[in-house]
Amino acid sequence: MTEFQRIEYEPTPLLPPAPASGTAPAFIDLPRPRLAAGAPLMQALAQRQSTRAYADTPMTLDTLGELLWAANGINRPETGGHTAPSAHGFNEIDVYVALPHGVYRYEPALNRLVLKHAVDARNMTGYQDFVGKAPLDLVYVLRGSQVLATPPQQRELFAAISTGAISQNVSLYCASEGLATVVRGWINHRLLADALRLNEDEVPVLAQTVGRPQAQ
Repeated sequence: MTEFQRIEYEPTPLLPPAPASGTAPAFIDLPRPRLAAGAPLMQALAQRQSTRAYADTPMTLDTLGELLWAANGINRPETGGHTAPSAHGFNEIDVYVALPHGVYRYEPALNRLVLKHAVDARNMTGYQDFVGKAPLDLVYVLRGSQVLATPPQQRELFAAISTGAISQNVSLYCASEGLATVVRGWINHRLLADALRLNEDEVPVLAQTVGRPQAQ
């Protein structure tokens, strides 16, 4: 039997959200992405990797806008189609953004961020010792009301597929732009839901850290 290599890192104590650093506007309009920018797809695939050490370099609004559009933005305005696939077009996964100055929900149709909670909840998005050190943590949230008509087993399957597609879009964008990222499933769902100010039918599924790689 082959033994899988264990990834070692220290768990960090789960602390309450920190006060927001800076002002937290109610809405943040995001720039449109540069569709001709970035590395070719095959090069991005070759460079895609998980990274767990981040510089504290702030993320620019231009980069944040492109990152979120790549994650699950509207790429076909005439039909409302997204960059990530979704079974039956449910689009039941929302992207939440934990920034130093607040927690926001991404609205693809308007290409903007909507403030949910004016706190720094980055450290609430996981237990790993690097969580909260990067400038940005994404949380993928299942909006249960969107899939009530489907059987529970299908809801979980569809949500998992959509979340995987979104996180891979983010990973490829990061590889294309020289950013560091890692997908994380080790989260406290209840406490994270409170930190994000989620409704009862909304469930955090997965988290993903993004930032500049730490200098070697």
